[in-house]
Amino acid sequence: MLLPKRVKYRRVHRGRMKGKALKGNTVTYGDWGLQATEPCWITSNQIEAARIAMTRYTKRGGKVWIKIFPDKPITEKPAETRMGSGKGSPEYWVAVVKPGRVMFEIAGVSEEIAREALRLASHKLPVKCKIVKKQTAETEIGGEE
Repeated sequence: MLLPKRVKYRRVHRGRMKGKALKGNTVTYGDWGLQATEPCWITSNQIEAARIAMTRYTKRGGKVWIKIFPDKPITEKPAETRMGSGKGSPEYWVAVVKPGRVMFEIAGVSEEIAREALRLASHKLPVKCKIVKKQTAETEIGGEE
């Protein structure tokens, strides 16, 4: 399970998930990526389940990158507790994912294996995803004047 070693504040506000992802919206390390198409919180358990699904299917071949990190603590109050008496204690950690964010990347395997591994990983996540390919910049420098 992923979680920060230490944080500045134990409890944080819930926040809002409006807008699209401005960072992390392209495939940078691998050849194929799993991109979110809607906003959500992804827990550290869900990230780990998706990672295990991918590595199991590829039979530990290729390389998998996890491009999201759960750094937001989510608090819960105990069951059957009256209102008031402050904010609850941190229970688990989530990564805030906005539409367009590439969450996982894979390289070193064939296209059909990569697609199937990412498809299996997407079933472990609470968000609609699409599989994206790395965009190669085919720009020519110089040329005619």
